[in-house]
Amino acid sequence: MEAENTNQQDSTSNSQIPPQSDITSILLSFKKFFIELLDIRKDTDKKGTIEDIKENISMKGHTAWVLVFSILIASIGLNVSSTAVVIGAMLISPLMGPILGVGLSIGINDIDTLKRSLINLGVMVGLSLATSFLFFLIPIFRNETPEILARTAPDVRDVFIAIAGGLALIIAFSRQSKQTNTIAGVAIATALMPPLCTAGYGLATWNLSYFGGAMFLFTINTIFIALATFVIVKFLRFPMLRYINSAKRKRIARTASTVALLVFSGSIYLFFNLFQENQFKQAAQNLIDDIKGNGISIIDEKDENIDYHNKKVKIFIYGNKLSTDEIERWNERLPEYGLKDTQLVFHQGVDDSDIRSEVKNLTDLYVQNQKIISSRDETVKEKEDKIKLLTDQISKYQAAEIPFIQISKEAQINYIGLEHLSYGKLIHTNFNTVDTITVFNARWNDTIPNITNQQLKLKKWLKTRLNLDTLQLNNN
Repeated sequence: MEAENTNQQDSTSNSQIPPQSDITSILLSFKKFFIELLDIRKDTDKKGTIEDIKENISMKGHTAWVLVFSILIASIGLNVSSTAVVIGAMLISPLMGPILGVGLSIGINDIDTLKRSLINLGVMVGLSLATSFLFFLIPIFRNETPEILARTAPDVRDVFIAIAGGLALIIAFSRQSKQTNTIAGVAIATALMPPLCTAGYGLATWNLSYFGGAMFLFTINTIFIALATFVIVKFLRFPMLRYINSAKRKRIARTASTVALLVFSGSIYLFFNLFQENQFKQAAQNLIDDIKGNGISIIDEKDENIDYHNKKVKIFIYGNKLSTDEIERWNERLPEYGLKDTQLVFHQGVDDSDIRSEVKNLTDLYVQNQKIISSRDETVKEKEDKIKLLTDQISKYQAAEIPFIQISKEAQINYIGLEHLSYGKLIHTNFNTVDTITVFNARWNDTIPNITNQQLKLKKWLKTRLNLDTLQLNNN
């Protein structure tokens, strides 16, 4: 019996384990699924892509004017610091054509297209710089805005954006059915136009650091977009350009390969430098945050205080001065932040107790003034409430007041023989309620026949004229 039970358990456990062939088939299915999911070769229109890119290289005629006006719109957007206007300008700009042409021509060994792309790229840059330069020469448009300052220096993240954007652009461009929304999105994300406008601003204001930083940012974006195009063209195995002269073909292929290698090497070098600079700045910022976290007051925090090229970090201390031992301790901790061989410079003023005392006095004075202002506000509010109450009472009194002079003149005209008319308010009470009654007294000439009838007419007229339901008219 025990042997049977053992055999049954073994058979049950074996039935729960799938055969090796089933596992292999599942893995193959997953592999096939992912290959089909990520495959971009099936829907590629190589011939159409080459034609489309070549058609968009030229910067003449209509394309040149579209470029000029889009640069002008972008410059205005940067000047008013409007992100929406800048995005609109990037959507209509034809900047991508020559850059894609450079990457394509190197990938297919087309030296003529490479020359044409480089010439048109130079024309594009020249037109853009000239347009933005002339715009920012106007004095009222020369103020620095956050949108301009954001394009004065490249960052390692710009490289990743350019690579991802370039890959997305050429992949979308190479489809048989073009994805125009992707192309527009890449134009916005890679932001080629704002750096050119900022470079023009730098020339117009003679700020060469702005010009150099913006052109560096534009160059990085251009190189990595072209490099991404080259990689995808090679990956999709676009047809190489054939030459009748085999020696010429080899020479051109060698030239194109050399250019591609130089561009790739330069791109790697630029990326590495930007990565190192970004790492240095991040480490320096971590150090500064920790110093502030230890209760040390730091002022004048500017980007230029973190100098990557000279490996120097400047910190300006306000308040209590650091001792020599504390300064030495922070210098010893620099390797912990990855800042080995970095010079940490603390700038401390002389005894600032007088300044801090003055700041405290100013703070106390500010608090007192705020209390006085609050007290005055309450007094002013009380007076305004009283004025409003009196104004309402006067309005009610004026509304209830009867224009007696005007009424008497009209009554004299309407009723011949009326010699005298008087008016007053009669307050009457029955000890339960108090009523105010409007009372008129009229005196008639004795020669007037039927005075009673005239008296009734006058009473009706007064009620209608004064819009009163109750009115008393006496005959004196």
